[in-house]
Amino acid sequence: MNEQFWLVVQYPLKSVKGSQRDHWLRAKVMECLEISLADAGLGYVDGFDMGKCMSDPKKYVLNIFCVVTEEEPSIALVKRVLRDSRLDYTRIKIATMPYGKEETYTLKYAYKKGVTDFSL
Repeated sequence: MNEQFWLVVQYPLKSVKGSQRDHWLRAKVMECLEISLADAGLGYVDGFDMGKCMSDPKKYVLNIFCVVTEEEPSIALVKRVLRDSRLDYTRIKIATMPYGKEETYTLKYAYKKGVTDFSL
């Protein structure tokens, strides 16, 4: 059996509940990733959460969780799909963690050079 990973796509939000556009973005990103991951045989979307960032309660985030079988190809696919679909690719962070283990997420991609921190 292939090893699995949690992959999370994170968007910054301006408020705890998000705007109407944030809710549209969440639905559209989840739909595009569900189709793309399934078509590539790499995994599926497992859900989302929206609200305060755990490490900084003054920041708000949207996290979209996926379970993937191959880490690097999945990251590349997610980046390409979000860029090609124009789904705020320039605002995302992507992090992964081994599935079924209580570890911390490791930042794999950030929208800006020099960004090294990641927290749910």
